[in-house]
Amino acid sequence: MNELKLLSLDFDGTMVGPWLNGTAAVSQELIECLHALRKAGALLAVNTGRTLPLVDQGFELFPVRPDFALTTEREMFRRTPAGWQAFSRWNERCQQDHERLFTDAAQIMADIEEHVSQERKVRVYRESGRLVGLIAQNNAEMDEVVVYLQDQCKRIANLWFQRNSIYLRFCHSVYHKGSVLQALQAELGIRAEETFAAGDNFNDLPMLDPNLARHLACPANSIEEVKQTVSSHGGYVAEMAGGDGVAEALRRACPQLESAGKRTEE
Repeated sequence: MNELKLLSLDFDGTMVGPWLNGTAAVSQELIECLHALRKAGALLAVNTGRTLPLVDQGFELFPVRPDFALTTEREMFRRTPAGWQAFSRWNERCQQDHERLFTDAAQIMADIEEHVSQERKVRVYRESGRLVGLIAQNNAEMDEVVVYLQDQCKRIANLWFQRNSIYLRFCHSVYHKGSVLQALQAELGIRAEETFAAGDNFNDLPMLDPNLARHLACPANSIEEVKQTVSSHGGYVAEMAGGDGVAEALRRACPQLESAGKRTEE
């Protein structure tokens, strides 16, 4: 059907959304586009901040199952008949690098926790007893926290974070949605020219890079930073929100999808 071999799509706010009363809008247009592209041989990777269990939970709402799950902005899993399996040794290296980083950064993380607990109403969240992220009350509060963290992260090499709205996850600076996408492409032998990427928030910025995906897009509900990035790289800023916006962008990138949709309607 087209030159696309890999789709790297954010989930919340991009494939689905907006959310209302615990339910997300699901785009029938996007479902049809993905079915057509998958039939033509394209692979679907959901590139998300969600953990693997939350990916499964999210896809209870969405009928097109991904071939790959790129989770927590850094880990890589392949869907098999037996369930999700780690793909290549990427996850092992990722986990080792994060273990070393968080061990070395223990005092800095303690200082960060003390600061946010005293100065603000930011909530912390932990994994295995370790501080791994923050949740602010609103975007304005998280904006201020980010300014503070940018300074704190200078205290040790490779300490950074990924932000999605009021949510923030600490990480090793080498690992993000862009680097995990690049690792997947290397494993599959897929080039940037054959890749489509779409997202809507701060943590999507690393994958919205023409060196990784020549076909870039974002839905209308995207933050301004994402819209500006996509536009500056010659990508497509959709007029519609969520999955409808992604479908709009896919139809623009693949004109054959229009005729395929018309044949389906007939």
